[in-house]
Amino acid sequence: MFNQTINNSTIMNKTELIDAMAADAGISKAAAKKSLESFLGNVEGALKSGNRVSLVGFGSWSVSERAAREGRNPQTGKTIQIAAKKVVKFKAGSDLGKAVN
Repeated sequence: MFNQTINNSTIMNKTELIDAMAADAGISKAAAKKSLESFLGNVEGALKSGNRVSLVGFGSWSVSERAAREGRNPQTGKTIQIAAKKVVKFKAGSDLGKAVN
């Protein structure tokens, strides 16, 4: 099911997730792909609008502001300015946390 291994951990890619969704739900891969893309698009749209997305037990996504700050160029050691930006945060829900422990 998982093809890629990095640092002794296995990574499920989008195609493998679609295959698994199709098999679990008994639907075509095309329908599973459409469902996944709809889910991702709706989460993205909600976050762009400044909303939070919460799936009880699974987790929640939110956007927070990261302030401008100073950093260092690792090659030269020179101080650089890192611009402020918005970042997406994901916090795992209790059911997901229990499932992986």
